[in-house]
Amino acid sequence: MTKEQKDNLFVLIKSLSKSEKRQFKLYVGRLGVNEDSKFLTLFNILDKLSMYDESAILKKGIVKKQQLSNLKAHLYKQILISLRLNPSHQNIRIQIREQLDFATILYHKGLYKQSLKILDKAKSLAIANEEKNIAYEIVELEKVIESQYITRSLSNRADELTIQAKELSLQNVLASKLSNLSLQLYGLFLKTGYVKNDEEHQIITKYFNDRLPKYDINKLGFREKLWLYKSYLWYSFLTVDFLSCYKYASKWVDLFYENKDMIVLNPVFFLRGNHYLLETLFYLRQYEKFKNTLLQLEEITKEKWFPLDDNNESLAFLFIYNNKFNLHFMEGSFKEGLPLIDEVLERLKRFKDRIDEHHVMVFYYKIASMYFGAGENKKCIQYLEKIISNKSLQMREDLLCFSRILNLVAHYEAGLDYNLDVLIKSTYKFLIKMEDLYEVQKEFIRFLRGLGDIYPSEVKNEFIKLHKKLKEFEDDPYQSRAFLYLDIISWLESKIQGKPVGLVIKNKFNALQHER
Repeated sequence: MTKEQKDNLFVLIKSLSKSEKRQFKLYVGRLGVNEDSKFLTLFNILDKLSMYDESAILKKGIVKKQQLSNLKAHLYKQILISLRLNPSHQNIRIQIREQLDFATILYHKGLYKQSLKILDKAKSLAIANEEKNIAYEIVELEKVIESQYITRSLSNRADELTIQAKELSLQNVLASKLSNLSLQLYGLFLKTGYVKNDEEHQIITKYFNDRLPKYDINKLGFREKLWLYKSYLWYSFLTVDFLSCYKYASKWVDLFYENKDMIVLNPVFFLRGNHYLLETLFYLRQYEKFKNTLLQLEEITKEKWFPLDDNNESLAFLFIYNNKFNLHFMEGSFKEGLPLIDEVLERLKRFKDRIDEHHVMVFYYKIASMYFGAGENKKCIQYLEKIISNKSLQMREDLLCFSRILNLVAHYEAGLDYNLDVLIKSTYKFLIKMEDLYEVQKEFIRFLRGLGDIYPSEVKNEFIKLHKKLKEFEDDPYQSRAFLYLDIISWLESKIQGKPVGLVIKNKFNALQHER
């Protein structure tokens, strides 16, 4: 990690658009402070720096070293206040919070009637937009005010507020339990990955059922349904039930299309739901649905009403372009997909402060796979090296595993035989250290271990033997997922048939489309 990324203030300033910088300077002007105020001077210095350099700031003489941290904290706060006032950041959630703040100020001034009027409007807006946590806060403040603002209708009003508070509390508790379950399942997925046998399947199923709260689907609002579908989706992913994944990812996305206002209020969840739907369709090889879903997602993110702020823009890029790669992998159109690489690399530079290193490495794996399919093995190796040599990042074991296997295959394909024995040994050592290997990986290890003793004339027969063994796992729900990272079977068929691997995959795709 660089200093540029470590300094929060510097990263914040560099993330500002031209209009946001202009608004900040106007905001400072409205404060009535001197134009040469220290925090504005610091803002201008940091804005001009290409990377964070504390010594360059201190050389300007605006502040002593021991005072710099306080000045930076003050500037950070003022930028956030300015951003909060920016119309582009004024969503419904912030507007409701603002109304609650206004009502609280009025309450403390003893203007109870005015406070209650604002709270009633804010509460209606919160409930209409599924902001039930803040709606509960509003009701609690209403209860406090009503207990001091005596009216003739107090008894009816007390009952009304008590019932409303109870209903909102129950809904919030259910949403909290479902969101906890979703998060716990996601954590398990990151830690253990997909289940690999019936025993693991039973453990995860018990874990899920023990934590799933009772619910009536007809009484659930948008928010509760969203967390419910997310929970079922992660359970389905863990248990490698891709049909069930498709079912709940579809429900998730449909929920947004049925409540379009929620797309504007919760764009991140909308984008993620579409990403998981696309991922599932990719696993199920549902090409037409995949293509249409991807096209629809891309079109919506280009709509003027879609809130494409910095965060949403980087997520939209991440999800759309990952799946653009997958579309080419499904079609076997590797050479046609090569122009996508430059586009992705350019955008990775643009979003370098917003996309974490793990997702960058996932892109590198996809770039390597694209080059491999197009027969450009040396370029494939170049990107795999970026993953394999990255020691600072704790990446998923499966990504590291298949990066090394593909690296070995690409070296073999490129005719780089001079260090193949060393590469086989290092790949083998890495794989045997891994826990819970797929049977596919174990078979490949056995194949690698014996490769050094095989005469060149016998290699094709060994490819045929390995192909026959791996075909046994192609329809195994616990083992088949290994082929999604690296289509070893198609590569083996390319060696047996003497055809480029890209052509083998394309022929399979065309045959599958013809059948459908």
